[in-house]
Amino acid sequence: MRSKTYCHFCATRLENRTFEKRARLYCPRCDQVLYENPIPATCLVVIDNKNRVLLVRRSVQPEIGAWCLPGGFIELGEPPEQAALRELREETGLEGRVEKLLGVFAQESEQYHTVMIVGYLIKDFTGAPRAGDDASDIAFYGPETLPDIPFASHREFVRRYYSDTS
Repeated sequence: MRSKTYCHFCATRLENRTFEKRARLYCPRCDQVLYENPIPATCLVVIDNKNRVLLVRRSVQPEIGAWCLPGGFIELGEPPEQAALRELREETGLEGRVEKLLGVFAQESEQYHTVMIVGYLIKDFTGAPRAGDDASDIAFYGPETLPDIPFASHREFVRRYYSDTS
């Protein structure tokens, strides 16, 4: 995993120092600690009238070709629920309404270190499903026919939905 080497404000080489009993990156020129935080993302458990979950086949890394929930990164200034609905529209062509929060999950990432994923449930949606951004295919699966889903957070949100309905 790559780590930051230079200050993003002044380009001075960062140092490792202990602050608040933790090793942190520090810029001696700016006299500033560089706090590193999880990358915020969102995903959706979209359920049709047959109680099947919508999955998209990834067309980008990581896990290209694998099936997962629609979702993606939250942009600056964007509320998580709005980001989820934007990602739904971009990846599936659907418009939806969030029914409830399924939870928040922190997942280790080789590229981003830690991704914090906010999961939502959607049962009320309109439009014709079609593969869009970051998706090469799209399909609904029942609980007994789910393909392997590589992301632990996505598996957990699907599990939470189906355990709440059984």
